[in-house]
Amino acid sequence: MTATYTFDVFTSLDGYGSHHGDWGGYWGKQGPELLAHREAQYDDEQRMVFGAKTYREFASFLAEGVDVPQEFADSIDPWGYRMWTLPTYVISSTMTEPLDRPSAVVAGADPVEVVRRLKEESDVPLRSHGSLSVNRALLAAGLVDFVQVTVFPVVTPRTGDGPLFAEGSDLDLDLVDSKVFDGRSVELTYRPRLHVSRG
Repeated sequence: MTATYTFDVFTSLDGYGSHHGDWGGYWGKQGPELLAHREAQYDDEQRMVFGAKTYREFASFLAEGVDVPQEFADSIDPWGYRMWTLPTYVISSTMTEPLDRPSAVVAGADPVEVVRRLKEESDVPLRSHGSLSVNRALLAAGLVDFVQVTVFPVVTPRTGDGPLFAEGSDLDLDLVDSKVFDGRSVELTYRPRLHVSRG
């Protein structure tokens, strides 16, 4: 049985995955329902897949013993620590083992090759949070089963960073599930398909 692979990502309404403004984590729009839902998503057994850049970013503020700057400390929630403890595959051509925790391994350099193999070998679902370039390649290869997008109610044309799907493939999306949290943030889960041109 082939394991499912979920690309999980946060975004502003205009499609940016992060920002360089003064919004704070979650663009300042997190609430108790969203945070409880995020924590519950990591209750089930699963394995994480990260690109090297995302893995290093998470390690900089989630690894055990890290001295987290106060401006970030308040925005680190239990789901992040729970995610960090899960078995993890890192896709990288530059990182080498051993990594900074025993549950993380370097799985290879080619995202498509690595995830194709992991989907065949894994007996539990695979999930990736962030890792935009890795997941764009996987979407183009048809290896992503679900795109789970949490949309925060902000528009960030001046401070937005990391447009989620820039330079990616055209996709058709079939809606699988939708949830609203705290009366403002929306989680949309889609099954993606490469768009076939009618031309």
